[in-house]
Amino acid sequence: MRLNRLSVSCMVLGVVLSMPLCAQDDGFGFGFDDTPDGGGNETAGSASSGITISGEAKGKLQGFINDFDDADSLKLGNIFLGKLNFAANASYGGAIINLRLAPSLEYYDGKSPVYVDEAYAQGNFGSVNVEAGLRKLTWGKADSYGPLDVINPIDYSDASTLANTGDVKIPRPMVHAAFHVGDFSKLEAVFVPNFQGNRYEMRYDNRWAISQVKTLPDMVAKGIAGQFPSPLPPAVIAGYSNQMETILRKSDLSAYLPDTTSIRYAQGGLRFTTTTGPADWGLQYYYGRLARPSLNGITPTYTISDPLNPATLTLTGLRMNAAYNPYHHIGADYAQVIGGFNVRAEFSANITDDLAGDDGAVYNPFLAWSLGFDRSLFWNIKLNLQANEKVRLMHGNIGNNPALDTEAGTDTTSTRITAVLSRVFLQDKLECKLTALWDIEDRGCYVIPALRWKQDDISFELAGGIFTGDDRGELGQYHDNGFLRLQMTYSF
Repeated sequence: MRLNRLSVSCMVLGVVLSMPLCAQDDGFGFGFDDTPDGGGNETAGSASSGITISGEAKGKLQGFINDFDDADSLKLGNIFLGKLNFAANASYGGAIINLRLAPSLEYYDGKSPVYVDEAYAQGNFGSVNVEAGLRKLTWGKADSYGPLDVINPIDYSDASTLANTGDVKIPRPMVHAAFHVGDFSKLEAVFVPNFQGNRYEMRYDNRWAISQVKTLPDMVAKGIAGQFPSPLPPAVIAGYSNQMETILRKSDLSAYLPDTTSIRYAQGGLRFTTTTGPADWGLQYYYGRLARPSLNGITPTYTISDPLNPATLTLTGLRMNAAYNPYHHIGADYAQVIGGFNVRAEFSANITDDLAGDDGAVYNPFLAWSLGFDRSLFWNIKLNLQANEKVRLMHGNIGNNPALDTEAGTDTTSTRITAVLSRVFLQDKLECKLTALWDIEDRGCYVIPALRWKQDDISFELAGGIFTGDDRGELGQYHDNGFLRLQMTYSF
């Protein structure tokens, strides 16, 4: 399988490079593209015809602080990462092929060292633009993780990359059409023929395993103990927990996720954007599935040689029900410059099948909003600030048993503040930057200080990451995963 994936990637690369470059007198060139994923925003129907190649080569050393005193545990990850972006433009269409290069450790883990990040064709038919293929499509005006950006799932399997919003998006096959009405209005339609949820690390031994996996042994042990008529000794309950931990170390709970590759999981939506005076605004509707799976009905399997002696119970496995809930999404966004602040706001209503809020297998309906701005402050400091909040409806009807209700133990609201402070020095060559994510309800925090030197097309960066907060929170669960990173990047 590894060789097949590599062969396919090489074939794609070969097809692109074998295009008739000699016929493009002025269309072939090497240039740095500042847009995310290079070439993803190229416009089909350009007057010039040709192929543009851009990308980057990155040497990176990243180590986790807790491993620094143990040479046997310290691993520095992939020392090389890269991107190759190809954009072919003609009078009435074009194509985008963006490749990611990730050899070394990922290759030996059974993953392809070259994989497709985006690959799609473009067609321009007057006021109508059509794209079809593997695509990352952003809806909404928020800078990061806005409630209207619902089309592409997110890869959460490595929380150290959370600040790189473009890189952690998972591309999806889709057909996207845009109809331009005048100079300022646009109607978009998208069809996604199947589904993929957010990607989480669900292997117990992985440092980025989500808290639901880490707390599963104790939850199962307490659940079994509750089935006996009299309280069990703590040592017996601890034995159940240890047995379940042993089982989980050999398991990947993602195997319980449903197969979502059929047309039954198709999704689609419409979006309208326009400008009225100084304000940009938009409306959208999307029918799809929530990207986070609902996990309920967790049941251990076991044998017991003596029903009167709980200590003779032996766990043999685990059964789990998982599903991706369908929902209707209705949203609106707004952006305007007000008093020197570039303001952006989004709001959405999300309606699931659990209108009463008491179905443990289905997430409750919820509202979501974001409000943010960016502005230059004193001493040439730039600030980008954004607040995101989710408000769960009918929260009082949620059950208390996490094995039976996927939202048990959650708060009515979940609020995250994202802030980026930056300043450049020495004729814009040196940048000091501080990024912080703060989850208010569980007091989780992720802080990323960085120092970056850029000279023409090459840059050097020294950065770190610190996690704090509640052990079961989205960020606090990784409090042992602080890291330091040194990287050199050449962009072309």
